Amino acid sequence: MNRHKSSEISRIAIFFAMMLVIHFISNLVFNLWPVPIKPTLVHIPVIVASIMYGPRIGAILGGLMGLISIITNTVILLPTSYLFSPFVDNGNFASLMIAMVPRILIGITPSYCYKLIPNKVGLVLSGMVGSLTNTIFVLSGIFVFFATVFGGNIKTLLTAIISTNAIAEIVISALVTVALVPTLSKIKK
Repeated sequence: MNRHKSSEISRIAIFFAMMLVIHFISNLVFNLWPVPIKPTLVHIPVIVASIMYGPRIGAILGGLMGLISIITNTVILLPTSYLFSPFVDNGNFASLMIAMVPRILIGITPSYCYKLIPNKVGLVLSGMVGSLTNTIFVLSGIFVFFATVFGGNIKTLLTAIISTNAIAEIVISALVTVALVPTLSKIKK
């Protein structure tokens, strides 16, 4: 029992460390990036862990991803920080929901998707499902809870996000998932 618990904590710590490194490096690179596409990459370790270790570890890592989002948007103020942090002006309980719920679900949906289709196609689909889970639930939350923002023209913002970031995130998630999981599974054994 204790050995199982400590190995689970170790897995979470390793994947969380990867998430922090990806978060800091991607923020640095994408702030220098001259293109408006700035895809989220922190969710990839959550997707991989969900497939390899199940929805429980995936959900924990997704929750940690949500905390990263809350802390980042509380400390580094951007025009959209209130969407992910209840601790900034115009932020509220809905901000907390948008930051946490989709990220926790990222840790659950790929695991079940891969259990349904346990092959390379399933890995591609699981990567896509994980990314889509984040995109659909975050953007739906913004649409539902903050529809009056931007003079009620939130649809323009959401369309821009879907047409740029979301597509890049889906492709990157699928490719990295199908490349990483088989290699990590061999190492795991």
